[in-house]
Amino acid sequence: MRPWALILGASSGFGKATALEFSKRGVNIIGIHLDRKQTMKEVEELISQIEKNGVFAKFYNINAADHESMNKVLDDVKSFFESEQKGDHIKVLLHSLAFGTLKKFIAEDETEMINKNQLEMTLDVMANTLVYWVQGCFKRKLFGPNSRIFAMTSSGDQRVMPYYGAVSAAKAAIESYIRQLALELAPYGITANSIKAGVTDTPALRKIPGHEELIELALRKNPHKRLTTPEDVAKAIVALSSEDLYWMTGNVINVDGGEDITG
Repeated sequence: MRPWALILGASSGFGKATALEFSKRGVNIIGIHLDRKQTMKEVEELISQIEKNGVFAKFYNINAADHESMNKVLDDVKSFFESEQKGDHIKVLLHSLAFGTLKKFIAEDETEMINKNQLEMTLDVMANTLVYWVQGCFKRKLFGPNSRIFAMTSSGDQRVMPYYGAVSAAKAAIESYIRQLALELAPYGITANSIKAGVTDTPALRKIPGHEELIELALRKNPHKRLTTPEDVAKAIVALSSEDLYWMTGNVINVDGGEDITG
C-alpha cells in the first residue's frame, strides 16, 4: 500500500516541516495551502524538495474552509487513488491551519473589538475545518488501516494572552474535536491526537502582538534554552505515526523540550 500525508497548511511553519520530514520517509504529500502570487515561488520550491526525496506531491492552493473547494480536492484525490490502483491511502492527516483574527473582545474603541464575522471565521478555519476534512476523507474511504490524525494546538488552549481570545477558543475547540474523533474513529483503527508545540518562531507567531515577549519568556523557561523548531515538531509527528502507537489516542501531546512543565 502506498501512503500519503494530507497536510492542511502545508506551505509554511509546522505543515511545511512535516511535509518535508514525511517525504524523507517515503510518504507522498497532499498539501493544502492558501498563497498569493508573491509567495508561490516558495511553494514551488517546497514541491521540488519533496519530489527530490522520491515521492509524489499534489498541492492545492485553496481556502481550506470553503466546502466546495474541499470537496473538489477530495474528489480529485479519490479519483487519483482509484486510477493508480496501488493501494494509495491517507496514512496521516495533519491540521495546521493558522489563520484567525487577533483582536480584543473588549475595547473602548468599538473598531478594536472582534466582531461576529471575525470570531466565527477564526473558529471555522482553525477548528471546524478539522471535522469537515476528516468527514470528507472518511466518507470517501481515503483513510487506510491504522491511519493517524493530528491537530496543532498551543498553550493558548488554557492560558490567556492579549488579542488571542478567538484563537484560544479555536485551540480549545480543536482539542475537544480531537477527543471526539478519537472516540468515534477507534472502531476503525484510526487514532487522533493534538500536538502542543512550544513557542516556535513561525509566520503565525510573528502576527501575534507582543510576540517578542513570548519568545523572550520561552527562552528563559525552556530547559534547553532555545525555542522549539518546526523540525522538532515534524520529527515528533513522524515518530507518533508509527504503526506501533495504535493505542495512543485522544491526547494532547506536548512537543516543547520541557517548556510547559516549568510553569
